[in-house]
Amino acid sequence: MKTIINIRKFIMNEHPWLTQLNEHGYRLTGARRAVVETMAASNHALTPIEVYDTARESYPALGLVTVYRTLEALEEQGLIQRVHQPSGCQAFITAPAGHQHLLLCQQCGQTTAFEGDDLETLIQDIARRTGYQITEHWLQLFGFCPNCR
Repeated sequence: MKTIINIRKFIMNEHPWLTQLNEHGYRLTGARRAVVETMAASNHALTPIEVYDTARESYPALGLVTVYRTLEALEEQGLIQRVHQPSGCQAFITAPAGHQHLLLCQQCGQTTAFEGDDLETLIQDIARRTGYQITEHWLQLFGFCPNCR
């Protein structure tokens, strides 16, 4: 019984993402911790390979399959968001709170979320022309951040 209490105390001191994953049945391994810490600390869009390379600095035995599975689990939990890049590679960022759109730097990968859009007229027009019932949208703008210009 003492071991269970110690484990619970340990889990409660973890990053909230790890706690959420654990509550949804995911084991809290060293490899998973390394991926979570890498994603949580980043303000840039990271490809799975970049997550792998960075997380291996703290957990050298990390496998690429674990990176993909952990990213998938974090995305399912709404903790990270998949972004598409002009190069075609998918990357991931910390999910912004609420409905926001993204600016992504094509050089350094920095992301900036922004609110507000005047797309309602366009969305209604597209729905009318296509017959689709549009339930949500997602906007990503690509360019160069002030540091990369």
